[in-house]
Amino acid sequence: MEKQIYQALAKVMDPETKQGLVATDRIKNFRVLGNNVQFTVLLPNPQLKAHLELEINQALKKVPNLGSVKIFFETPHTHDHGHHHEHDHAHEDQPRLSARHILAVASAKGGVGKSTLAINLAIALSHLGNRVGVLDADIYGPSLPTLLGLKNMPPSLNENKTKMIPHEKFGIKSMSVGYLMGEQDAAILRGPMVGKLIQQFVDDVEWGELDYLVIDLPPGTGDTQLSLTQLLQISGAIIVTTPQEIALADVVRGIQMFRKVNTPIIGIIENMSQFECPHCHEITEIFSTGGGMLQSKKLGIPFLGSIPIDLATRISSDDGIPIVHANPTGKIGAIFKAIAQEIESKTEVAASPPIMIKL
Repeated sequence: MEKQIYQALAKVMDPETKQGLVATDRIKNFRVLGNNVQFTVLLPNPQLKAHLELEINQALKKVPNLGSVKIFFETPHTHDHGHHHEHDHAHEDQPRLSARHILAVASAKGGVGKSTLAINLAIALSHLGNRVGVLDADIYGPSLPTLLGLKNMPPSLNENKTKMIPHEKFGIKSMSVGYLMGEQDAAILRGPMVGKLIQQFVDDVEWGELDYLVIDLPPGTGDTQLSLTQLLQISGAIIVTTPQEIALADVVRGIQMFRKVNTPIIGIIENMSQFECPHCHEITEIFSTGGGMLQSKKLGIPFLGSIPIDLATRISSDDGIPIVHANPTGKIGAIFKAIAQEIESKTEVAASPPIMIKL
């Protein structure tokens, strides 16, 4: 599909220079995930945005089986966002975050173990040789300080006092509003304040070069999710659910939200899938079973794996030592590694170098 997309884009000409966008290397940050595509177009003249957006969308309509298209128009002074179909969100200055892939770990329902899953997934990705950062975007209920054993440890500043330095532990970098608050403090923030805080965690943190930034989103489909999709080029969303029907109904809402903002869905992970008694090894399906896989088939979304309820995972999380670090070769560690490899394979295909077509 990449070759077909580039062949279509190669026919789009700048009306001023009469040169093609592909031929003049004006297509940047090209990513394909499944049948969805996103990329940046260098736009020296902002007045051409509407014309080029129309021409690009018309050209890409001829690509068979192409899903959503997200286009970022970049000029020396502004970064505007447009995309295929009827939705149009204006982007403010694009944050200067150097990450090859940005993953949003989300669930429309709370209490599904999303934060524990996000941090263990991040560590599993680092074990595969990736440079990984984790952004705890759950402003109202940050979990990262507990999960990483970093309570009451505010971040330091760089030499110029202009940016915060993320904590580094277990091979990953991390930032959380919980590092800036007391353990008993509550974050009482209105929507616009949440957006500004999220932008600060993106722009004013010295993340360095990352292969993956894993974002632990709060439950629901509110201000934080929308702020992040407006700020960042999200490579894809990972949806976390538990097997029971009430959780699966919320999954559909979450998926619809990401689809409305043209964010690709990498896949679904079913957490708390079953419990194995450590004494008799009998399997108990506390929250039913198989719901995540069933929903993934129904919605046409990849199923990334199931993670059982595990006492060691709970203990290690409470102790601030995520299970993938504490026991990387154990049963749970192996599951996370397999899921991380699956995500890595999908995102590496998505971020493969552009195929340049000789005209």
